[in-house]
Amino acid sequence: MNLHIAPMIRAAILGASGYVGGELMRLIAGHPAIEVGIAFAASNAGQPVATVHPHLALAYPNASFVGWNPALLKDCDLILAALPHGETQRLADELLAPGIPLVDLGADFRLNSAAEFERWYGEPHARPDLLASFTYGLPEFHRDAIRGAKRIAAPGCYPTAASLALKPLVEAGAIESQGIIVDAASGVSGAGRAANAGTHFCSVDGSYRAYGLLKHRHTAEMQLMTGAEVLFTPHLMAASRGILATCYARATGSGDPLTILRDAFAGERFLHVGETPPETKWATGSNAAFLSARYDERTNMIVALAAIDNLGKGAAGQMIQCANLMLGLDEGAGLSTMGVYP
Repeated sequence: MNLHIAPMIRAAILGASGYVGGELMRLIAGHPAIEVGIAFAASNAGQPVATVHPHLALAYPNASFVGWNPALLKDCDLILAALPHGETQRLADELLAPGIPLVDLGADFRLNSAAEFERWYGEPHARPDLLASFTYGLPEFHRDAIRGAKRIAAPGCYPTAASLALKPLVEAGAIESQGIIVDAASGVSGAGRAANAGTHFCSVDGSYRAYGLLKHRHTAEMQLMTGAEVLFTPHLMAASRGILATCYARATGSGDPLTILRDAFAGERFLHVGETPPETKWATGSNAAFLSARYDERTNMIVALAAIDNLGKGAAGQMIQCANLMLGLDEGAGLSTMGVYP
């Protein structure tokens, strides 16, 4: 009997030597239908993958990073871009010319307005003509649009966690849409691989700090997704991975928040809504999100919480979930619902 075996989908990864790039390569190594075709990494071009990502030595024993060369995209079926801010705008023509499905993790094309981009990022958008051609890649809310898209702007970790916790409550009318507060803490890997004075061990160990007060750029995405006014304060926690978003909003009296979240996400394979306040460790190494919510009668406030892995559901896992939908694959292919614990 002759069995037809479908060829593997070849992915080009841009920014492959960073933390997100390494996580993409780790997840794709276990994907049944996608393989890494090219691993672009400008700063590590020519280096073996195992030199930069030792944990991937057995999965990629003979692979090396290459410098950017758009001509190499002709042999690929998917582009996964995990580049620093502004790079996707700069490379837009080269990335989009081949017509290959693209999932971009950068913030370059997440917002739908050039004016809004300039307001939050402090610089003009280089390619406003392309903004409308990208679909925002949060599958739990935009699954059908992602299935029919060729260009995805995947949200990062903070907007993902906050949007999952808040959007169903806003849409159900359970909370007021003004004055929502989001306090969220991130592991140090969220700052990227390049160390600086604020992220090296001696600065982070035993400490906890807020940053980006009042004007953090990810506020724009939270407001875009929820349709509400948000005051967002990010914090850096002494951990490698994880995001915990704690969100506060004035209740309207319209329904129990935990029930609303459970109903909104019933059947979602990567989302768990439970009574126990979530912990970041539960999600480590997975594409899962853990949520909970409470109503406080004394203050008439609702507290909603979400915990994710910032490199998983907050980055690489989300990108692969979007790619699976775009390519007509099983949405959960190559992704785990189970964290690594302890």
